Amino acid sequence: MFRLAIPVYVELLTAVVAVGLIDLLWVSGLGESAVAAVTLGTTVEYLAYGLFLAVPTGVTVLVGRRDGQAPVAPVIRAGWALWAVLSVAIAVPGVLLREPLAALFTDEWRLTAGFFLISLGGLPVFFAQTVVDGILKGRGDTRRPMRHAILCNVLVVALDPLFIYGLDLGVQGAALATVAARLLTLGVSLATSRNLTRPPSTGGNTGGNTGGTGAVAWDVVRTGLPMSGDFLARSAVGMALVDLVAGFGTRELAGYGIGQKIMLAGVMVFYALRQAAMIRTARSEPAGSPLLLGLGAGAVVALAVNIAAAPVAALFTADPEPAVSFLRWMTLYLVPFGGLIAVGGVLQASGRGGRLLAATLAGFAVQVPLAYVLSAYAGVTGVWLAMAAGAAVSLAGALAPRAAGPGSARGRAPRSTRTAADRPSGP
Repeated sequence: MFRLAIPVYVELLTAVVAVGLIDLLWVSGLGESAVAAVTLGTTVEYLAYGLFLAVPTGVTVLVGRRDGQAPVAPVIRAGWALWAVLSVAIAVPGVLLREPLAALFTDEWRLTAGFFLISLGGLPVFFAQTVVDGILKGRGDTRRPMRHAILCNVLVVALDPLFIYGLDLGVQGAALATVAARLLTLGVSLATSRNLTRPPSTGGNTGGNTGGTGAVAWDVVRTGLPMSGDFLARSAVGMALVDLVAGFGTRELAGYGIGQKIMLAGVMVFYALRQAAMIRTARSEPAGSPLLLGLGAGAVVALAVNIAAAPVAALFTADPEPAVSFLRWMTLYLVPFGGLIAVGGVLQASGRGGRLLAATLAGFAVQVPLAYVLSAYAGVTGVWLAMAAGAAVSLAGALAPRAAGPGSARGRAPRSTRTAADRPSGP
């Protein structure tokens, strides 16, 4: 598990956290409006990724199930077909509606709309990289996606100052640098993984009863949709919590934002375990006990953020107390949340992603109203307590025994001997 999870953790930390922070760092010299534009741009891009997430997730699971047992070429073809359709369906409206979209978030919408023009127009490149990495992960290779993420970050670091200041492109330069870095990374990843990420035209994986591309594409979407729903639901609830915390003043809201950034580095451990559990389960390989690993990781992360809370929060603000208080209370949240996210990988890969989504929504159905009720009596601490309660409810729902019935056991045949055309891709 850890052999798979560690590269995934590095990939997530660099791909999810670093690019946005690098752009923010370089545009900070342009003023608050530039920082706000990049912040909004990366937030909208993150939500757009949630709409597409079903594709790389479904591709990873289905390639993992088939690798060594059945042709994977139909899944790869379906993944690229879905990429083509959804890239247009998401990117084109985003670019055309960039001005009203920017106006929803800020009065100084022109700067943000300029950033959207590049960042949303470049979404197909971003999405293509997730398909490539999804195929590789399905084949049990998590090191190449990690290298791709690191390469992209190195390129962003080099290109940001050139585009923003050297070419005097300002905020749009940050977006151009990111898209250019992703395009170069995609070119490298396709060139070095060509035999693994492109379906052969003849021989090898093309035979067998595989179904049409449309049918396989539906399997990809159906398999990955619960993960996309989980992602979008968490984003929506996150926005609701920001609105609630903002009612307690700028000081508490800033503390919440800083605390979230600090906690994110630890939370990525849980998502790395989830992907590792998903890959191993899809490939019918032993995954150990993701629940115990997740709970243990939650305890370790909680201890780490408690130790780091005061000194790290002080790097961001002269008033670290709200952020430190948030991180202290998160001990109650991180342990069940770690267990939930790790177990989610097994549920997703074993065809029970809908159960995971239902458990997540049940937790939010408890968390959101409870946050409003408790915050009326305990202040912002009530919001933190509600987060812990919601995570505990979601974990209980994910672990609840399922009623047995005809066809309830999914069943997997032992993995067959791999063919020369389908040999494993790991290092």
